[in-house]
Amino acid sequence: MNAKLKGYTKGSLQTRVAGADPYQLVQMLMAGVLENLNYAKGAIQRKDLEKKSHYLSKAQAIVDSLRYSLDDTAGSDAAGNLRELYMYMSARITDASIELDVDIIDEVARLMLDIKGAWDQIPMEQRDVAMNQIQQASGA
Repeated sequence: MNAKLKGYTKGSLQTRVAGADPYQLVQMLMAGVLENLNYAKGAIQRKDLEKKSHYLSKAQAIVDSLRYSLDDTAGSDAAGNLRELYMYMSARITDASIELDVDIIDEVARLMLDIKGAWDQIPMEQRDVAMNQIQQASGA
């Protein structure tokens, strides 16, 4: 039964990703960080070090992906500030892994929730304008 559920979940995720615009993809990545942090926290509480490492590694990889995807050409300090925050979060995830500290995981989760909350508040009109700019820049 578990294998069937995993297969369904994986297929569902692939479908959502295939139909998502860049804003929705970022939302999914942020949700993935939060989900993996939550799983890692549970693993630490259960003293399951293998799972802790697995979930924190996944969370850190997603944070790093978000950092690498930032666009410095937008002309504001937001990308640079966000890059620094993502670097801090990545370092704190390493600290949480080494120290087995769920409070650090909570700190990183709060930061991600703040970022995601701001991202989720971007009005649809601004998303449409940004999407048009991306399409024009890529020659689509």
